[in-house]
Amino acid sequence: MDAPSSPIAPSEGSFYDDSTRPTTPASSPLFGASKVDELIPSMPKPDTDKRVSTGHAPIKNICVIGAGYVGGPTAAVLALHNPSITVEVLDRDPRRIEKWKSRHPPVHEPDLNNVVRVTRDGAETTTTTHGKRHPNLFFTCDSATSIRRADMIFLAVNTPTKTFGVGAGRATDMTAVDGAVRDIAHHAKPGAIVVEKSTVPCGTAQRIRQMVTTLRPGLPIEVLSNPEFLAEGSAVENLCMPDRVLIGSSETLAGRMAARQLAQIYAAWVPSTRIIEINAWSSELAKLVANAMLAQRISSINAISAICERTGAEVDQVARAVGMDVRIGPQFLKAGVGFGGSCFRKDIASLTYLAESLGLEDVAHYWRQVNVMNENQRGRFARRVIAKFDGNLHGRKIAVLGFAFKKDTGDTRESPTVDVIRLLLEERPHEIAIFDPYCQEEDIYREIEPVCGSGSVKVLGDPYLACSQAHAVLVMTDCDQFRHAPVKCGRLAAPVTHVSRMEDGYDSLAEVIMTPAKQEEEVWTSHGVSYRLASQAVCPTDCMTCRSTTSRPAASEPVEWARVAYNLKEPKWVLDGRGFLDVAEMERLGLQIDTVGRRPVHSAGSVDVDCE
Repeated sequence: MDAPSSPIAPSEGSFYDDSTRPTTPASSPLFGASKVDELIPSMPKPDTDKRVSTGHAPIKNICVIGAGYVGGPTAAVLALHNPSITVEVLDRDPRRIEKWKSRHPPVHEPDLNNVVRVTRDGAETTTTTHGKRHPNLFFTCDSATSIRRADMIFLAVNTPTKTFGVGAGRATDMTAVDGAVRDIAHHAKPGAIVVEKSTVPCGTAQRIRQMVTTLRPGLPIEVLSNPEFLAEGSAVENLCMPDRVLIGSSETLAGRMAARQLAQIYAAWVPSTRIIEINAWSSELAKLVANAMLAQRISSINAISAICERTGAEVDQVARAVGMDVRIGPQFLKAGVGFGGSCFRKDIASLTYLAESLGLEDVAHYWRQVNVMNENQRGRFARRVIAKFDGNLHGRKIAVLGFAFKKDTGDTRESPTVDVIRLLLEERPHEIAIFDPYCQEEDIYREIEPVCGSGSVKVLGDPYLACSQAHAVLVMTDCDQFRHAPVKCGRLAAPVTHVSRMEDGYDSLAEVIMTPAKQEEEVWTSHGVSYRLASQAVCPTDCMTCRSTTSRPAASEPVEWARVAYNLKEPKWVLDGRGFLDVAEMERLGLQIDTVGRRPVHSAGSVDVDCE
């Protein structure tokens, strides 16, 4: 997200991303972990503080370690709803911290920028009841000071899958967690509460306690499990209106008291019926199982889509019929190119490794197949593209609309598009041109560089330029702006209101209003309170983010498919990898449309039954 010469890899948090590899032979602290001493490098132990915390002091200072996709939004929403609490986001990468302080946060999420501006810069409310809102969200690289003054410390660091050693491809790499815990043990004050926010293996709370005890004997500290359930593209909404908040603790009096303090922080905006206090083991496992269940549904409907493509059934019709069963429901029954991102595959792999560690090979095999099915779906889609040209892409240009792993996010991690491009490049097309409304150019290039080889892949800031003279367009994300929109005179206005559910005491999430009288004044409303956002400093003339965003059309501006169709080369194929385009309208524009989960048809009307 920074200059190409110094890219910041998108992650849950970049804290200690460049530290040495973990010394544990496996990531699970219960199954195969080394002695705790082996996790701890030689370091001088600080003097043990003999004071004992009562656990009753109110939380005044929170430190969130990790300024990535989880830590940044979580800290901002915590600060928004708890104006009396100082929230500090800690990360060792100064470039990432500077981005959070600038006009261009490194994470794109609807409404996130407004939440950050209110909490980071302060704001005046439009009502006399609330008065002026003072800043209470800060960003820093000073780990010693930030941890030392924190009453509560959230761990939101990167926990990728191991790529080496025992458990490679399945176990969790705990490098960043171990590094952060070492700093916590060294600097935390007695009575501090550590909160797991990253996705971690079962038993991590116990692992953290053991490390702290070894590093700093006698330090009273409690460890809670508070897993995130954020869907990228709706993270702020998920945080402001969560389905549930899990708080796992040790089944001791001190543990339950710590859990109660965290519950009180969430109670500032979350109904008490949605705050669930359980034990830490259950909380850690629940996170993995929740994502595994959701991913399983996606792989299941994608398996059915393969059958639909060989028969006369349409997967959307099948999903609708099945989803009306109240025992099943319609959620996550949408066929497509499969799931991507940093969570589902990783969490299924972690669950698989846990089952293997317990000797449950049949259970491991069952969950492993969910990821296998997901990978197969990407290959199936790529083969459908190749089949449209009788197996020969030589001299062809292929346009790709959408690179992020899902809509409304700029996260390029484990995007299904990467595998599709890799398979297409094996057929040596003339060019593959990519456009995505939110992804930064350098992030896309970083993801596709390992698969490009000598192939010609370009990232463009204009969808019409990407599609111009292309023989086929692949729609890889179901972004709203990719839906068909009739041609209009003048510039299309972007929607300014985000409508959210209103139940269980929740208000609508947010509304952005540009005041006509003062174009520079912005007013943002959340939970019934309106804030006049403070003006932001102008970026320097060499700001790479400004250069990138000004070279592309507004992210919310709909694509005019008539314009795309006019500039396409025959046979003018549009392959819908998300099954959301209006087939009849596409065909009316002279485009040939092929959709996941529908039986493919050649331009002459003959059925394509051999596209595998």
